[in-house]
Amino acid sequence: MSGRLIPFRGARATAAASRPADTGSGPRGLVSEDPAGAAAPFPRPFGAPRFRELVSPHIDAAYSLARYLSRNDAAAEDIAQEALLKAFRNLETLRGDAVRPWLLAIVRNSYFDWRRRQDGRAVGGEAAEIAYAQAADDAPSAEASLIRQGDVAALRSAIEAIPEPFREALVLRDLEELSYREVAEVTGVPMGTVMSRLARARRMLAERMGVTEVVA
Repeated sequence: MSGRLIPFRGARATAAASRPADTGSGPRGLVSEDPAGAAAPFPRPFGAPRFRELVSPHIDAAYSLARYLSRNDAAAEDIAQEALLKAFRNLETLRGDAVRPWLLAIVRNSYFDWRRRQDGRAVGGEAAEIAYAQAADDAPSAEASLIRQGDVAALRSAIEAIPEPFREALVLRDLEELSYREVAEVTGVPMGTVMSRLARARRMLAERMGVTEVVA
């Protein structure tokens, strides 16, 4: 992780690990107790060794993206759980070793499915795009300055207030460290659009947090 953004990591694991082991067909949460009593990264239905090996390192990223997109703890758990199930059922669609972009694309699609169930209308894609001509750059970002100020809660709140297309670009690039090309593949838009969204998202975040100058 770049250190720019603060991920939502560990909260669901901590909560689930504190619950008694489930004795039914498997818990709904992202973490369950294994027979030895240790916190396992997946509910029992996702216990296939290859799936566990490939996806386990990215489960925090899946929840974090779901949380930033949905802005709701319970919804994020449901979205991430649905995405894991889809990933498990469609593991054969994974090509190469780019597991994180593949999984995060599934999380994003699961989020839009959740949104459609909530509002009864299609969301996302180009219909949600607002055109901006600015190009992104790799200068030190506002987020690094904000984190140095130690106000994590305010930073998360500011990120969540950014409109959806820009928010997801910010999280995928600056938190999950996907390349511009990978973000474009996950979101289904041209790389130039990703760059303009990211530039705009960084400016909006700085404005919301009252940062007028970014310190390198």
